[in-house]
Amino acid sequence: MYAIIESCGKQYKVSEGDVVFFEKLDTEEGKKVTFSNVVLVSDDKKVEIGAPYVKGVKVEGKVVAHGKGKKILVYKYKAKKNYRRTQGHRQPFTKVEITKIAMQSAKTETKAEAGTEVKAKTEQVKEASAKVAKTESKTKTEKVEA
Repeated sequence: MYAIIESCGKQYKVSEGDVVFFEKLDTEEGKKVTFSNVVLVSDDKKVEIGAPYVKGVKVEGKVVAHGKGKKILVYKYKAKKNYRRTQGHRQPFTKVEITKIAMQSAKTETKAEAGTEVKAKTEQVKEASAKVAKTESKTKTEKVEA
């Protein structure tokens, strides 16, 4: 089973037990993190794709550590002007261990939502048919009088 989640402006493919490096998150080490922006969920039998997110599915993880990545050098240079600037950068990250992909509530929500949508549509159809019946009876009475 795996899921594709959206966090920090990027998408990550995760499964239970994976260790993922996210851009820095504002949580302390040892605390739980919940990702609710799940784009896709797949188990052995079926795949659910969200529009834009899958409803009722959450991915839970535990913050293992915070740190900084490898240093990269940023170098500015202008030809023939004696202009050179060197700057280093280390991107902060958060190391998260994925503990659980919870999707049991998605099935019940979709069934409940489908039931309410069907009820609403049947009520609309009944109202429309009642209006049509009223207009037909009015036109019949007008024809008889004429």
